Amino acid sequence: MRAALVPARGHRLSQRATAAVLLLHGGRADALSPPPRLNLPALRMRPFAAAVTRATTDSDVLVAHVRYRYRGWNGRHAHPVADVRRALDELRAVAGPIPVVLVGHSMGGRAALRAAEDPQVTGVVALAPWCPPGEPAAHLRARAVVALHDEHDRVTRAADTWAYLARARRAEARVRGIRMPRGGHAMIGDAGMWHRIAAGAAAALLGLAPFPGGLQDSADPAGPEGPEGTGGPEGSATGTPGSAW
Repeated sequence: MRAALVPARGHRLSQRATAAVLLLHGGRADALSPPPRLNLPALRMRPFAAAVTRATTDSDVLVAHVRYRYRGWNGRHAHPVADVRRALDELRAVAGPIPVVLVGHSMGGRAALRAAEDPQVTGVVALAPWCPPGEPAAHLRARAVVALHDEHDRVTRAADTWAYLARARRAEARVRGIRMPRGGHAMIGDAGMWHRIAAGAAAALLGLAPFPGGLQDSADPAGPEGPEGTGGPEGSATGTPGSAW
């Protein structure tokens, strides 16, 4: 079986790593075929890997991609979650129990949120994640979750993301929802802003940089916020990227 952990350009898995950021691309609800050789969802994550590398350049942070065995989530099998767990095992075997932030897009966002039950995972950056109603969040206690979503997304629903953050906050996770003004599901419009915010959030969740505006905890009744610090009702996101980013 091929390795699940694939270091990004300029990185290699070694005992020197003091932390890691693993990137998870999108996929399909159901597909038992392997990802194609020309894998556009995986290519979409490369600029994020480069941005995270720049944001963590002064630290021994491994940036790597997770390789999927199958293209789809595939119901109860949740195949991408198993792949993330294999990648974490491979990381532990070499670098030990170092802190990890998972950055996932769409299906990869859902897989990252599910896999955050692993004790090594300290936080998740979810990009236009697939968060269907009823998606479990109780395991996120003491974790940090940052979610970016364009409310014009026609593939996954931003409202589901904000509702998920509300459930995570009730489970005593620290959360931040960021309403992106453009980008759609593919994060093409204002791509640089998506890259910059995601990378900055990953670095902040590893304790390498301050997080503009901080994160909400379960004691805050206002609901998810954005970098501008404009609170809103529970289950909605009212923050938009501001000058702090």
